[in-house]
Amino acid sequence: MTEEDPDRSEQDRIEEARRIFAGPISFLKSAPSLKFLPDASVPEVAFAGRSNVGKSSLINALTNRNGLARTSNTPGRTQELNFFDVGTPLRFRLVDMPGYGYAKAPKDSIKQWRFLVNDYLRGRPVLKRSLVLVDSRHGLKDVDRDLLDMLDEAAVSYRIVLTKADKIKASELEAVTVQTAAEVRKRPAAHPQIIATSSEKGMGLPELRAAVIEALN
Repeated sequence: MTEEDPDRSEQDRIEEARRIFAGPISFLKSAPSLKFLPDASVPEVAFAGRSNVGKSSLINALTNRNGLARTSNTPGRTQELNFFDVGTPLRFRLVDMPGYGYAKAPKDSIKQWRFLVNDYLRGRPVLKRSLVLVDSRHGLKDVDRDLLDMLDEAAVSYRIVLTKADKIKASELEAVTVQTAAEVRKRPAAHPQIIATSSEKGMGLPELRAAVIEALN
């Protein structure tokens, strides 16, 4: 075995993920409550994050489709689980979870979000991993830690994805990556490696696609 083999293996995974995400991807449905969830017939990977963390933009960039996930300048607008089918025949689903942490959100909306997300996390056997998006300019906040607590308690594997990495200096990105990795390392359901991304610049997207496919196995 040569020293190039590990690198080649990583490149193979990235290329496989690129091919899968270049194939058919379509919006399936929105689920405002558990009774509207699609059949649990294929694996799912969910995207979670604070309001305005860039979740919809990242899903669109990840799938190379500008209008797949609806973006909004209004924080906290998405209050449903949105499902996207990947592959023909169907291979897996992406799930866009409602954003959290919007300070002006009505208390009823916050309660509804917590019930919907908590019930989905605890009761969805096909959920393979949750990707928790964190703004690289701010790092983990207490509202993020609340979600991580929910994921740990539900025993749902998750991985931190830093967004908007092009908005800060490389040294600052390195610092927030190290700090975030050190914090999540202590958590039982967390994947130890952090992925830094930029929807605008395409940074980290090949690695994130590969991470989605890896989570299915």
